[in-house]
Amino acid sequence: MKKLFILAVFCCISALAHAQEIVVAAAADLSSVFPQVAEKFERETGKRVKMNFGSSGQFLLQIENGAPFDVFFSADMQYPRRLESEGFTQPGTIYKYATGKLVLYVPNNSPLNLSQGPRALLSPQAKRIAIANPQHAPYGRAAVEALKKEGLYDLLQSKLVMGENISQTAQFVQSGSADAGLVALALALSSQMKSSGRFVEIPASDYAPIEQAAVILKNSKDKATAALFLDYIRKPEIVRLMGQYGFVSPAAKVK
Repeated sequence: MKKLFILAVFCCISALAHAQEIVVAAAADLSSVFPQVAEKFERETGKRVKMNFGSSGQFLLQIENGAPFDVFFSADMQYPRRLESEGFTQPGTIYKYATGKLVLYVPNNSPLNLSQGPRALLSPQAKRIAIANPQHAPYGRAAVEALKKEGLYDLLQSKLVMGENISQTAQFVQSGSADAGLVALALALSSQMKSSGRFVEIPASDYAPIEQAAVILKNSKDKATAALFLDYIRKPEIVRLMGQYGFVSPAAKVK
């Protein structure tokens, strides 16, 4: 009897511990800052956050097919709104947490003259140009839009190599698989990329604002912790931390 009681208590504790861990699907551009955010959240609340980084469009399909995420941080507004219309979200929880920025990034030893902005990509030495796949990556759509706005897309289309997400796109440039890349400012400001390359911002007028939104999912097993984490993103210290990586927060604008 005593053994059964101990086993029951153990099961309850295990279930409670599991319930207080949320699983987050986060756009790849957040990989430079969200590990720090999750660490701070866990330290302050005692609740755990399991991060998954990848393409927003791929996460969308996974969620539509029943993936067990609690919160979805998309690199655009379109995907959370689609999930809301399909009934996959907790009603009224969509939150625009930041606006992202697009940059042209090259290695330190690149001969490209970034003072020319996107037109530097016309150089014969820019043989391979990395962008995220525009079919499911918002930064990829922004890259294509920017290149078209500059009148460069048709001239450069044959040179484009596509990453599955914006993080892989940046890795192409870092590894030498591409000579330049159109990547998220947040990644260009990460310690590794900042030390190994240089960048110039793409004019914001060249592409539609990359408005990034989060939403709590309907099948979340711990909506209270999910809501707590979403609220945590609004804290002034987290807004400042996100700002260090180039994310413009609505909370920052209000302040």
